[in-house]
Amino acid sequence: MSLIKTKKEIDSMRRGGALLSRALKTSVEAVTPGITLKELDTLGEAVILEGGGVPSFKWYQSSPEDVPFPSTICLSVNEEVVHGLGNRTLKLKEGDIVGLDIGCWFEGLCTDMAVTVPVGHVSPEALKLMQVTKDSLLAGVGAAKVGGEIKDISRAIEDYVKPYGYGIVRALVGHGVGHQVHEAPHIPNFVSDRYPRVNIKDGMCLALEPMLGLGGDYHVRTAKDGWSIIMSDGSLGSHFEVTIAITKEEGVEILTPLPV
Repeated sequence: MSLIKTKKEIDSMRRGGALLSRALKTSVEAVTPGITLKELDTLGEAVILEGGGVPSFKWYQSSPEDVPFPSTICLSVNEEVVHGLGNRTLKLKEGDIVGLDIGCWFEGLCTDMAVTVPVGHVSPEALKLMQVTKDSLLAGVGAAKVGGEIKDISRAIEDYVKPYGYGIVRALVGHGVGHQVHEAPHIPNFVSDRYPRVNIKDGMCLALEPMLGLGGDYHVRTAKDGWSIIMSDGSLGSHFEVTIAITKEEGVEILTPLPV
């Protein structure tokens, strides 16, 4: 299917994004010491289903050989930067940070978003990491425009992060979204000649998602569960994401408003 979305499709993604944002907000507001990841997942899933959506991550497989993802929300704690399993009975503790990454289908189209939030009182270093991740995401959003290049987004995110010395995860990148959970083009959070030059066209919908490590190293590893992505140096990881639409008429629009 075309990577360019029509106005009607973007309207559907806007409605789906609003629903997704409500679901994420419900789970974020429930984050507190003692709650389990499974409880947070159940809360977000209920909002999606009640609003007429369908979770896009639950039972997702990147290939037929992969173990299906078992939950609606990816819930990643501390050194887990993304793809943590949301069906775990793991209880959050005071001082943890947790990433909540969620997606849904609505009217046949998909949106995707994520935030990382504190559990109770956390260290100043953790708060700063999360704020820089969010602000780098918004810098990337601000760099997206019809006639520009995907590399403009990558450069804006990287340039924002560099002065802080955090590691920018390289093994995972942003992506197109809408007709599928993951579409072309790849959107790295750093500038690299490994990725082809792609012009930003009217009607593109993209999921931007910087992933940062507190320790300054960008290397990650996959946990034994086959899904959770962990910072190799064991430092805290942070992840923020929004789905955007880019059009000549409206410029850049965040279709999944951040709840925090």
